[in-house]
Amino acid sequence: MSSKIRLAVIGYGERARHMTKLMCAQDPDTKLTAIADPRGEAIRRDMETDGLDASGITFYKSADEMLDQEPLDGVVVGTRCSLHASMGVKVLRRGLALFLEKPVATRIEDLIALRAECNDKVVVSFPLRITPVVKLAQEIIQSGKIGKIEHVQAWNNVPYGNVYFQTWYRDENETQGLFLQKATHDLDYINFLIGDNKPTVISAMTSKQVFQGNHPAKLKCMDCEERSLCHESPYHPSRALPKPLDQPAKEMCAFAVDTGNEDSGSALIRYESGMHAVYTQNFFVRGKAARRGARFIGYHGTLEFDWYPEYLNVIYHHEARVERHEFSPNEDGHGGGDGALAANFLQVIRGEAQSLSPLDSAIQNALLCLKARESAQTQTFQKVELNEADHRIYASAGTGPQDLRITR
Repeated sequence: MSSKIRLAVIGYGERARHMTKLMCAQDPDTKLTAIADPRGEAIRRDMETDGLDASGITFYKSADEMLDQEPLDGVVVGTRCSLHASMGVKVLRRGLALFLEKPVATRIEDLIALRAECNDKVVVSFPLRITPVVKLAQEIIQSGKIGKIEHVQAWNNVPYGNVYFQTWYRDENETQGLFLQKATHDLDYINFLIGDNKPTVISAMTSKQVFQGNHPAKLKCMDCEERSLCHESPYHPSRALPKPLDQPAKEMCAFAVDTGNEDSGSALIRYESGMHAVYTQNFFVRGKAARRGARFIGYHGTLEFDWYPEYLNVIYHHEARVERHEFSPNEDGHGGGDGALAANFLQVIRGEAQSLSPLDSAIQNALLCLKARESAQTQTFQKVELNEADHRIYASAGTGPQDLRITR
């Protein structure tokens, strides 16, 4: 391969834009040369408004047309979630390196299609597993200081939970619930840190206690008579920069009849060794109530960390000693994980390194989240496995959705 890296994007939403910008900034020989997105002309105008040079980029309405015509080295898939798998399969079948947004699939049959194409040229967008916090946690766990991990307690109290009820994420048919959208990150770093101990059974429960109501479907905050009274409204005076009452806003009503998604959820996971992990997430905390982290507990000690604020403690069980580690802020996104993932993808393209976030781990992670949702809906324990019956059903039905519409 030449020293130049030719990147393309399928679905140029906020996330794909952010990651390709990091990749191009890290390596002057990396260029974004093509974008497949039906909003091509609008994207071109936005780039010009932002002072970006779009002259070297060819725009396509179809992913197939772009992949068939463009000489490429790597492709970033940033479409809406239900298209991640089908677009990823298109890229993999052409032998190209793939940066795939999470969740890698929203249906069991799409996971099976991805598994059939799985290779080592894929980097999945799970940046938390390579943040400085998790890297240090891995080092300490592997040192044996706290003993073999026998129990995990993890939490994610999300202070920006309105995103999942006031934007496109509110469409539960698209998201398939918030285990796939949010817990997917946390379950990934948990499984990463405990290594070869595979999840075998999951039980989960969800609630929707806050973000429900009888406001009309499709109501926007800007059209609501309560826009200056509602705490979720961009016009509420408690906001850091509240919008003037006469200024348009894109947010949808979080208390309308068409608002999907649970607003809290919890899961119990059993692993091959017999140990179990407990995870819980919440989407209506705000401000200083924000928490995201975990406790990994061995016989000799407990390792705990959190990103709100960013710290890591090692608490020894058999001596009066606690080690505390604090971390400097990182502007790359996801605690520094985004920048590291971008660099890793370029290394994978050049054949200089292995993927730090491989597809097989992401497939297992998505399966775990889908089974958590099924468990919550059916009030049953679910085995974490893909079976051949699913494969035969899927193979006779084609390759799933192929259209390219909404980007992230």
